[in-house]
Amino acid sequence: MAGLALTLGLAPFGLVVGMAAEAKGLSLLETLLMSGLVYAGTAQLVALELWTDPAPILAATLAALVINLRMAPMGAALAPVLDRLQGLRLWGTLAVLVDNSFALTVAEMRAGRRDAAFLLGASLAMWVCWMATCTIGQVFGASLRLPAGHPVFFASVAALMSILVPLWRGRSDLLPWGVAGVLALAAHGLELGQPWPVLAGALGGAAAGAVRDMRRR
Repeated sequence: MAGLALTLGLAPFGLVVGMAAEAKGLSLLETLLMSGLVYAGTAQLVALELWTDPAPILAATLAALVINLRMAPMGAALAPVLDRLQGLRLWGTLAVLVDNSFALTVAEMRAGRRDAAFLLGASLAMWVCWMATCTIGQVFGASLRLPAGHPVFFASVAALMSILVPLWRGRSDLLPWGVAGVLALAAHGLELGQPWPVLAGALGGAAAGAVRDMRRR
């Protein structure tokens, strides 16, 4: 129940990914395989933007890999929870880690609770919601055919912005968040294209947060 709001917030994002996959000619099976294995909306959308015929497998794979590198600092931040896990439990939990479940688990850690089962449960609930909404988007994508710029396509941005609510701790977060935003906008302004704005913001913000915490100690 703790993650219900963020889980439901994924629904429009999943619909957009499903519709984008259908528009690129992916079958339902292909959409489900991509959604279930990649399980990262931003990476999937970037890969779909690159999708042509023949499919640029290497370019799409590298783009998804670069964007998902932001998960590395997330895993480090969750070390107090993940350090209690080993083997399949550890790697299985990391496999379904997403931004939303990360945000919820960080909020739990700040409240003094370090339950790895909470992280896994929240991630799996979001995975089920993600698969369902991607399916709906793919199945009904042909009949919807929304024009470019339709408000529903803001869903991906809105879903990511909602993650900031449980993460906000006050003015001390302004530095890493500001650095992340400036670097992402700078990369975008330089017309580097995806996935570099996402990666620059994620790694730059994580580095700024690490320096801030080191100074505090």
